[in-house]
Amino acid sequence: MAVDRASTRLGQTSAWLIVALTCLIAWEVFSRYVLNTPHDWALDVQIQMYGTLFMLAGAYTLAKNGHVRGDVLYGFFEPRTQAWIDLILYGLFFMPGIVALTWAGWTFAQESIAIRESTFSATPLPLYPFKFMVPVAGFMLLLQGIVEIVRCVQCIRDGQWPSREEDVEEVDVEKLREMVKADDVTPTGGAR
Repeated sequence: MAVDRASTRLGQTSAWLIVALTCLIAWEVFSRYVLNTPHDWALDVQIQMYGTLFMLAGAYTLAKNGHVRGDVLYGFFEPRTQAWIDLILYGLFFMPGIVALTWAGWTFAQESIAIRESTFSATPLPLYPFKFMVPVAGFMLLLQGIVEIVRCVQCIRDGQWPSREEDVEEVDVEKLREMVKADDVTPTGGAR
């Protein structure tokens, strides 16, 4: 789906903030302790970059079904039962919460832009671009939530979860062991 692709692209693009954040922190540590020239604005930038990364990763994580859930009982249910549970929870909690987040985020962003809000450091930085990330992230989560509701309806109808776009795969120790075992066997079937 197009929303899945947009969420994935947004997540992958915002992930580069980790590299920028790491470079900024390393530079600031070097500047502070080696050059003895700390920058009062550096912490504000770090907080804003991390917050942006955290917010923009939400839709990506939802698209990849990566959010933490209590699977103690859920994993034992049939896919249709799981879909019904998810559908009810999306309707009762997720969608109202995300609509409220997006609405409030838009209001806060508008107010911040209107007063040209800035940080309180000695070298104040504009805060309104960061606050604008809240409604952007909320809107993307809202779109992705609609896609997840469609997935629930499809699962209820078909009895199995629809496939998702592949992206990155976590390292699984068991898969690595299987790969190592497969590499230890020669094409003729004998061990090396």
